[in-house]
Amino acid sequence: MRELSHHHRWFRPHTTLWILTAVLLFSILGSFTLGRYPVKLRELMGILTNQIPGVTITPFWAENQEIAVINIRLPRIFLGVLVGAGLSAAGAAYQGVFQNPMASPDILGASAGAGFGAALAIFAGFGSTGITLMAFAMSLVTVVLVFVISNHTRGERVMGLILSGIIVSALFQAGTSFLKLAADPNNRLPAITYWLMGSLAGAKAGEVRMVLIPMALGMIPLLVLRWRLSVLTLGDDEARTLGVDAARLRRMVVVLATLVTAAAVSVSGMIGWVGLVIPHMMRKIIGSDYRYLMPASMLGGGIFLLLVDNVSRDFLSVQLPIGVLTAFIGAPFFLLLITKRR
Repeated sequence: MRELSHHHRWFRPHTTLWILTAVLLFSILGSFTLGRYPVKLRELMGILTNQIPGVTITPFWAENQEIAVINIRLPRIFLGVLVGAGLSAAGAAYQGVFQNPMASPDILGASAGAGFGAALAIFAGFGSTGITLMAFAMSLVTVVLVFVISNHTRGERVMGLILSGIIVSALFQAGTSFLKLAADPNNRLPAITYWLMGSLAGAKAGEVRMVLIPMALGMIPLLVLRWRLSVLTLGDDEARTLGVDAARLRRMVVVLATLVTAAAVSVSGMIGWVGLVIPHMMRKIIGSDYRYLMPASMLGGGIFLLLVDNVSRDFLSVQLPIGVLTAFIGAPFFLLLITKRR
């Protein structure tokens, strides 16, 4: 496999990954200190250290600060990093698999299926856990349906998969629109609309635990397979000469990226642009070699969504849904990227 030149980059790829890791850690610490109840770094470290089993510290912080940090900010920050990293990793994987720079986590209808599942659960009066589970299940069902339809299409398999995704997405979006039309306008309809706009508000530790396993099952293998993902970008024939079964690898990567997308969307709602913009930004910074691009996309996605959520919850008079903000920021930024391409 041909090696990519990095002489035009500011830093070596490994150095860039360490810098992104440091930025993510600083962003996490900074996010803990922001909010209605300000928490200084010293108090934050004391609160977090006091949560370690066997460690007891005499509190030098207010009780409401500890409640805010542990019950509200910790799950929200962790979920933001997890969802941002997952969506960005899925976007990078899809772009490599389909060799399409416009590929994003919703290309196979996972987001549309999750939206329909959540709308159906809200319409039926389910609680937050039921909404998350229904969104996750319907997201997976949607992609399975896409695979089934694509197996009966003629022509190139990849194009058949993409077209099937467009068709199924349209059907589930129509189903969601029908549920919004039939929903109670005073109660159910606002809840469905708000969920579809995407938000990390009200994140709970239980939701984090619920999606942690499926996201880990998707993201860890994607990291392991990143060595082979670069081969797919060379084309199936060259991949075959290098001893890589491109079709099998493509199916495996699509399944893993779909699992991550389904888990992320089920707890955060419809958050767009992260999986499209961040991988392109990371290509500008670190290059197109998936050995470095995949971890860089995960780190960059976590940083981006965390910073956008901080703007949403701390710097605006009204807490805007995060999906709205990512669109406001992502669309102009992507326009800048595609107009300034080398």
